[in-house]
Amino acid sequence: MHFDLTGKLALVTGSTRGIGLAAARGLARMGAAVVVNGREQSAVDGAVSSIVDDNTSAKLHGIAADLSNAAGCAAVIEAFPDVDILVNNMGVYEPKPFFDVSDEDWEWMFEANVMSGVRLTRHYLRDMIEKKDWGRVVFVSSESGVLIPKEMVHYGFSKSAQLSIARGAAEYTKGTNITVNSVLPGPTWVEATAERLSSRAVAQGTTVDALKTSLFSERRRSSLLQRFATPEEVANMICYICSAASSATNGAAMRVEGGIVTNPF
Repeated sequence: MHFDLTGKLALVTGSTRGIGLAAARGLARMGAAVVVNGREQSAVDGAVSSIVDDNTSAKLHGIAADLSNAAGCAAVIEAFPDVDILVNNMGVYEPKPFFDVSDEDWEWMFEANVMSGVRLTRHYLRDMIEKKDWGRVVFVSSESGVLIPKEMVHYGFSKSAQLSIARGAAEYTKGTNITVNSVLPGPTWVEATAERLSSRAVAQGTTVDALKTSLFSERRRSSLLQRFATPEEVANMICYICSAASSATNGAAMRVEGGIVTNPF
């Protein structure tokens, strides 16, 4: 199988840690030049250094921009007007009961998780199609887009929206060597997860290990994996979708959620 991405430029949004950083590292290993993005320059610099420590031959660029607004997206497009691979990974989440989610919360979630991908895909996919050459667009959605969590309805909505947008955008790629797909991670042990569970454990007078166990025994009982995935396990799917080996996979939602979603289709 052909995984070499030498000569390709990949933009991975929200790639200073977690799944985004793992995807950026993986794409760099495959030979792509990678644009690392985060909100803070210090975080971008740290991520770039981390990738270089792992791969001294990595070809990297960095840009600090907040993609939860139109100005941030425009800044990235201006700095890098032409990419071969776009990974829409940047996203936010917030556990909050449905009745407490304000209009402002809905708008914040929509702008960050939905419109960031819309704005970047609208620009980069059009360019890919006009060239009729080669391109990859990936939306990092979530199993929460299929199994809407009652504690984060606004987050689940945003992830469902990503699935719809990715499938609709893929319709414009007929007869080209360009694909648009989604990846659906399940519970993944990233830095934010560790931070959130540590705080919750203190507040509830329990341990992080106990909370990790309860997640799969109570809220995600259908999981076949019965553990958190690693960022690298999710990134493996993202990197495959970005490669030439995935040339016949288009308009698809690829699951990396450990079997939580029981619907086989």
